[in-house]
Amino acid sequence: MNITTLIGAAGIALLSTTAAVSAQECNAAGTVGTAGSAAAGGTSASSVGTAGVCQTDGGTTSSIGSGGSAATTDGKAMSKTHVNDNGDKLKAQTKAQAVDQGTFSKSRTKTSADDDSLQSTTRTMSHVPGQKPVKSTTENKIILPQQ
Repeated sequence: MNITTLIGAAGIALLSTTAAVSAQECNAAGTVGTAGSAAAGGTSASSVGTAGVCQTDGGTTSSIGSGGSAATTDGKAMSKTHVNDNGDKLKAQTKAQAVDQGTFSKSRTKTSADDDSLQSTTRTMSHVPGQKPVKSTTENKIILPQQ
């Protein structure tokens, strides 16, 4: 075993231990996430979102993350992510889209976390002119117990 592998294994063990201790301190905790990708012709788009929450006697701690990517051989591609924290609720939205003439792929993920629930939804769609569009929706929601 080389030194890099040994350091990596030790780091994973340390992270696992730390995560277990933190989880024991939560009165209620949860994580949620969704992801999706679409591809058609020379286009592709993907997005992902995840959120977590830990309720303790001292309050609630939340985290959120989201991202995406898009690619095309000859057309235009864009990806954007927006995260909003209004104090009581975290929200994130990622949109990714690739277009090559009439062919396109797109993916959108919306994720939110508040004191009561976690939710994430991903919708994807791809289309080639003259063919039926291909669509998909993935949803995940967790309602947390009342303190």
